[in-house]
Amino acid sequence: MRAIILAAGLGLRLQQPPEEQFPKCLLSFDGVSLLERHLQLLDAAGIDDIVIAVGFKPERVRDELERLDCDPFPEMVLNLDYQLGSVLTVHTVAEALTRGGDVLLMDADVLYDARMIDALVAGTNVNRVLLDRGFEAGDEPVKLCLKDGVPVEFRKQLAVGLDYDTIGESVGFFRFREDTARRFAEIVAGYVDGGRSNMPHEEALRDLLLEGHHPFDIADVTGAPWIEIDFPNDVARAGNEVLPRLQRTVGVTR
Repeated sequence: MRAIILAAGLGLRLQQPPEEQFPKCLLSFDGVSLLERHLQLLDAAGIDDIVIAVGFKPERVRDELERLDCDPFPEMVLNLDYQLGSVLTVHTVAEALTRGGDVLLMDADVLYDARMIDALVAGTNVNRVLLDRGFEAGDEPVKLCLKDGVPVEFRKQLAVGLDYDTIGESVGFFRFREDTARRFAEIVAGYVDGGRSNMPHEEALRDLLLEGHHPFDIADVTGAPWIEIDFPNDVARAGNEVLPRLQRTVGVTR
């Protein structure tokens, strides 16, 4: 199983002065960067085939990996046009998506509990998406809507009158079987070839989920602590509310 970590973005919404900006995956909590936590949790799950999609200040990410003395050293793939949409970042790692085997696709800017990795990697021959039904309402969460267990929408904004029986927030972590990963890469390539490189990769994921040819298992992780870090108040919440609740994992939390 291979993990692809999307860590190319600039994180403008953190409102840092330009001279202080750095990749969000290097945000540190209790002395441990988000990237280090990703790597430690993946290692605990037995996954050491790791690809990191970088863009903004990639040398800072490499410095962190060298500091961690990673072995094997994660593969770094550079998206020079990282300021466009994240769909282009996914397209940049298309080879890693399609080289064979199951693939995990993970946002880098998430502080999360080890149980989420456990839910993601459990079992064999499965596509999986993580769902948190305890999300806060608003325009920011990417919402996954289900009808009889089948995805019917995957967007921040929902159409009026949408018919669903379950709704939750996507954690931003996905598992693809080999054939599904290839199909996702094809959808992403269609976005890029069609002049839609500025789109978020969630739109391509929506197409994959809703076309129905590759059924997805829905892993309900409601109650497990996690937070996606986009805004300054997210940093404060991550340190004050989420970090103290994380399940203890050797080498990760203190």
